[in-house]
Amino acid sequence: MKTTPQLKPSVPDAPWTLSAEATLDGLRVVPETGLELREVSDRLRLYGPNALQQAKHTAWWEILLRQFKSLIVILLAVAAGVSLAFGDWLEGGAIGLVIFFNAAIGLITELRAVRSMEALQRLSRVRTKVRRVGQLAEIPAEGVVPGDVVILEAGDLIAADLRILTASKLQTDESALTGESLPVSKRDDALSAETPLAERTNLLFKGTTITRGSGEAVVVATGMSTELGKISALLESAEQEATPLERRLDRLGRMLLWVTLVIAAAIAGLGILSGKDLFLMIETSIALAVAAIPEGLPIVATLALARGMWRMAQRNAVIRKLSAVETLGAASIICTDKTGTLTENRMAVARFVLASGAIESSEDGFRMPDGKAVTLDDPLLRAALEVGVLCNNASAAPGMEAGGGVGDPLEIALIGAADGLGLDVADLRTRHPEVREDAFDPDTQRMATFQEAPEGDLYVTVKGSPESILEICTQVLTGNGPEPLDADAKARWMETEHAMAEQGFRVLGLASKRVQDPEAPAYEDLVLLGWVALADPPRSDVRDAIERCRIAGIEVVMVTGDQPATGKSIGEAVGLVDDRRSDAVRGAELGELKDRTDTERRRLLETPVFARVSPKQKLDLIALYQEDGRVVAMTGDGVNDAPALKKADIGVAMGLRGTQVAQEAADMVLKDDAFSTIVEAVAQGRAIFANIRKFVVYLLSCNVSEILAVAVASFAGLPMPLLPLQILFLNLVTDVFPALALGAGEGDPNAMTRPPRPADEPIVAARHWRTIGLYGLLIATVVLGVLLFSIHALGLTEAQGTTIAFLTLAFAQLWHVFNMRDPGSGFARNDITKNRYVWGALGLCTVLLTAAVYLPGLSTALKTVDPGLRGWLVVLVGSLIPWALGQVLFFRRTGSP
Repeated sequence: MKTTPQLKPSVPDAPWTLSAEATLDGLRVVPETGLELREVSDRLRLYGPNALQQAKHTAWWEILLRQFKSLIVILLAVAAGVSLAFGDWLEGGAIGLVIFFNAAIGLITELRAVRSMEALQRLSRVRTKVRRVGQLAEIPAEGVVPGDVVILEAGDLIAADLRILTASKLQTDESALTGESLPVSKRDDALSAETPLAERTNLLFKGTTITRGSGEAVVVATGMSTELGKISALLESAEQEATPLERRLDRLGRMLLWVTLVIAAAIAGLGILSGKDLFLMIETSIALAVAAIPEGLPIVATLALARGMWRMAQRNAVIRKLSAVETLGAASIICTDKTGTLTENRMAVARFVLASGAIESSEDGFRMPDGKAVTLDDPLLRAALEVGVLCNNASAAPGMEAGGGVGDPLEIALIGAADGLGLDVADLRTRHPEVREDAFDPDTQRMATFQEAPEGDLYVTVKGSPESILEICTQVLTGNGPEPLDADAKARWMETEHAMAEQGFRVLGLASKRVQDPEAPAYEDLVLLGWVALADPPRSDVRDAIERCRIAGIEVVMVTGDQPATGKSIGEAVGLVDDRRSDAVRGAELGELKDRTDTERRRLLETPVFARVSPKQKLDLIALYQEDGRVVAMTGDGVNDAPALKKADIGVAMGLRGTQVAQEAADMVLKDDAFSTIVEAVAQGRAIFANIRKFVVYLLSCNVSEILAVAVASFAGLPMPLLPLQILFLNLVTDVFPALALGAGEGDPNAMTRPPRPADEPIVAARHWRTIGLYGLLIATVVLGVLLFSIHALGLTEAQGTTIAFLTLAFAQLWHVFNMRDPGSGFARNDITKNRYVWGALGLCTVLLTAAVYLPGLSTALKTVDPGLRGWLVVLVGSLIPWALGQVLFFRRTGSP
């Protein structure tokens, strides 16, 4: 028995450039015996296990810690700490409880955060067949080493990068890695060094699958050295972008931080300088700091996003990260793949072009241009169908649905067309058993088969690209039999082919001849039968979905691994390519984007189709859009899409056909793989952001009213209208429930008729701050007015006056929720009055406020007393004034809050 030479192996840097023999020599392996066990151990130590680098596991406590990174949460923690430092245990404990609940909600909803590298790791957990010590063994993929000889069969998942040694009708599905939608034929010939990844037909890649044929190959790369490993490194290094909502909330938190510090310092400083008690002024400053911070904002925002996540799940969009819900609403561009997202991923014969004319596919069969149905009685059509079936390695059951069967989708489509016209495929193949096959050659773009014929000779059937078929045909089959095919006739046939290609069809040529010798050359003196046009039809709902995007100001760009002509034609079919946006750019044409001029970058930004794009180029494209201020949603289903899904503002993975890698890297997974579901999710995202803006404006205007009331009372030497714990009670109870109700609203039904928000637009814009300030001033004025009226006009005690001021402010804030209705909506019937959650919140808060006055223990903690009947009348009248004036002053004059 031969033994493996015990010399240090040489793993080739570019194995596709070497012959099979040179690759084996470098790896020091004899294919008939494989590696010795001792050599396997040595190589395992040298190269490590065949596994992708393990991503650091994110523990639950790390996810919990992330919940405390928000500036608003930090402000709350500081406020709690100051309260505890001054001995106010009740107030400090209450704020701590708020922080705890917010962190718990975030922990629960993000416990299954993105684990992209872990998903990539799971691809390695397969077994593979190798030859070692002259014996066939099945081992875990992690144990494969460079130099192992791997035995390949249809259905195998490739465990490492392999150099093919022998191949018999070998085809692989590389769509998850390269984006190629059709199976790739493999061979063992050496290739040039410039051959791109998608065209390295003598290599098999880790993570791809064998769809047909068999063969042997030698391992040339394992683990992180494989192409899949390089993608996983890209995925690990791809920077996770902060979502627009996260950036907006951080900006708001920073602003509130400075506002809180300035207010607290100013009040404390002025009070101390004026001779007031030091402890009283510090306590007052703390009260103002508490009033400035919307304690309920983190909880309300989190729960509103969670509700949006549940609502989207009902519409087949599964959100994996809460902040992604709102980000969808800000999406200004969607980068989508083609196969299976815009198209159905099902090849179908659309047209035959024969010497007698074109035969078109219809819902009820094939017809001539005049509408006349065709049958197998047409000798030209029957000859074309028979060649399509015989020069074919796919298998399919009679009456199968489109896209069914096993094998190349193109060949399945040819069988489906023949079956649909009544041709008995099984009987035809039985009567014409195959004698010889010249496998498909990527260089010549054609294949041939030799079948037995009843007359005793051999029937040669050929299919391939139109150019390759025309150059080997000398005749064309007509109604009168074969006729000469001269140069002028060939030119006319090519014109027909070009016209179909421009319509988006993939065109095949069919030819045949009769020979006596099975060794006769297959590609000489053939008779042209005609063209077959095949289409991967667009999904029926895509055109409408793209039109909705256009109306909503959202740009859609195709980023595909297919050829530019194919992508452009599909783009035209779904309304993606038009007179304004008609370019299709190959990935190889992109170059280094950073070196592009402004004009070139602008052209790329306006390009609707990018074809033959690599994983690195996808990342560059997303960065280009983000640098231009776009909020990018990226769809994908394959391993090659994972880095881009992570880099994009919103990664959208396919749930039906998507790889686990893509789904784990994405922010959203489509359960139905429908592009239209993305559009529905965008509409929901816009509604959710509008709701978030409503309750932020609501909460801040309530808090501003508290700040103004306390600040003015402090400066004027009036009794405090609110105590620190009363402020906290308002912010956590009476503010939160109405805000939650606003977040649960259905949203504006016209949201998708307006362009997306600018990526840098804050949650609270200048116009909203004006509204917040005016509402806050209005409510604070009323509160101070009732405080003075109660003490000086009604002669009530200071405790009763403070209680009345507290209740007036509380109920004024409750009625203030009706000032949050949409611009132009009706007074009595609008999005607020129709929201049943609003009415529930008002009822609950009324009960809680009553308890704050009369419930023992709670009333003691809040220092409230019974205001009496007169006091309650003052509360009722006073609390309605801000709502009434808001309706008159804001909506009548501006139509907008």
